[in-house]
Amino acid sequence: MKAFSALLRALIFAPRRTVKLRHLASWLQDTPHPDRGWGLAVLTGDLMLSHARPAVVRELASEVTGQQLFSLSYDFVGDLAETTALLWPDTKADMAAVPTLDMLVTQLQRTQRAQIKQCLRGWLDIMDSDQRWALLKMVTGGLRVGVSGRLARLALAEAFGREIEEIEEIWPLVTPPYTELFQWLEGSAARPSSHGRAVFRPVMLAHPIDTEQAGKLDMSQWQFEWKWDGIRVQLASAEDGVRLFSRTGDDISAAFPELSRPMRWRGVLDGELLAGSPERLGSFNDLQQRLNRKRVSARMIADNPVFMRIYDLLVCGDDDIRSWPLTRRRALLSGQHNNIDLPAFDLSEILAVSDAENLERLRCASEIGVQAEGLMIKAKGSAYLAGRPRGCWYKFKRDPFRADLVVLYAQRGHGRRSSLYSDYTLGAWQAGDGGPQLVPVCKAYSGFSDKELSRLDKFVREHTINRFGPVREVEHKLVVEVAFDSVHRSRRHKSGLAMRFPRFHAIRWDKQAEQADDVATIMGLIADNGVR
Repeated sequence: MKAFSALLRALIFAPRRTVKLRHLASWLQDTPHPDRGWGLAVLTGDLMLSHARPAVVRELASEVTGQQLFSLSYDFVGDLAETTALLWPDTKADMAAVPTLDMLVTQLQRTQRAQIKQCLRGWLDIMDSDQRWALLKMVTGGLRVGVSGRLARLALAEAFGREIEEIEEIWPLVTPPYTELFQWLEGSAARPSSHGRAVFRPVMLAHPIDTEQAGKLDMSQWQFEWKWDGIRVQLASAEDGVRLFSRTGDDISAAFPELSRPMRWRGVLDGELLAGSPERLGSFNDLQQRLNRKRVSARMIADNPVFMRIYDLLVCGDDDIRSWPLTRRRALLSGQHNNIDLPAFDLSEILAVSDAENLERLRCASEIGVQAEGLMIKAKGSAYLAGRPRGCWYKFKRDPFRADLVVLYAQRGHGRRSSLYSDYTLGAWQAGDGGPQLVPVCKAYSGFSDKELSRLDKFVREHTINRFGPVREVEHKLVVEVAFDSVHRSRRHKSGLAMRFPRFHAIRWDKQAEQADDVATIMGLIADNGVR
């Protein structure tokens, strides 16, 4: 546990992805099994310890500190695990008594709900603050140390000298603590077989391209499609069932059971998960209602339907055809169209492009009349290669939308930003009975430099007018120009709208709050980006 808590601390303060990767790889090499397997499951979110609820931790913390002190501390810190770990009284207990990760997980899995509280208290008493924080994050979830499932698998590849593609293909076949996986990585057992199994194939990605570069292409050598505003998915159908994967290889079948029902057709399809139906496309905001869920109700499926827009075929039957040129794969996909018994799908349209001027008109059409983010440009002779091979696929995106908004609230970030106010709620003007008022329209926490962040943090501290736990309300005087990919109607927000990927474009220290945009102006962009 000591090594794992030290790893988490190192990951939080690691300044770059490459540094995180080194920390992870070293820990995987040096940590004995099954501790490393359970730790890996914590990092990837695959370890479920359902008995330990946040309410239990709140009760424990309140008992040792008093309700009022805990409430005040929690309001200031803003994180349950961190607050409890810092407030818990240190003892002079023998640190050698701290159990291993394997012992912790095994006991938590065997302990009844009624005894969890007593179990946690005993461990917290013999741990230091870093270990307490790690334990509480394990049992309550919400671990944010900048490690994705993809990064964890990259660390495995680096630590054991394997190809990431080999690991990602069998990842859906292994479960915590990944004993089979580590035996293969260390050479003591054969690689788990994926034959006849619905497994993930590492996706092929595109490089961005600008108007000047796109205009120089020989249009006859490229395939053009719309770049749809959904999430990249891969559907695998095999003897052991049907699975739906995200672009990073995470199994998201449980969130979309209507697309992971048994199929007669066998193979692997690459495409985009979109809201609505092929006949009536929904918005990304509609799709978000279904994302990141462990399970969904029949009502949610009915209210928020989804479908798959397919644009590539990777495996057909038992034949892996990723080495085939794109045009040949696409021809086979078209021929398989009637055999694919997926409940809701269609094929991505191939666009006719004759010259650079025609290409630019299509890109502009994605801004004013088509619900797409731009265009995909794919070399007709390209094989399906993992990663971002150069010169094969390009994404030709439309220009982002922009709006001037006012900073309303701020909250401290995580990791190396934990001491700075880096998460901002931004608002626009909306007509009301008492005159125009500012209403929240989005949250943004990227797009600024470290120097700009320091100045923003200083502004928040000097202009705070109210506090709500870890959140500070600031004087409504700072204007930010925000860039965003699209905007959609939303019943969940007071403003009636939701933005897609808002980020800082410029901090307008020169503007007055009265000069910020209103909700009606932003609503006007909905028609412009093709969302009805």
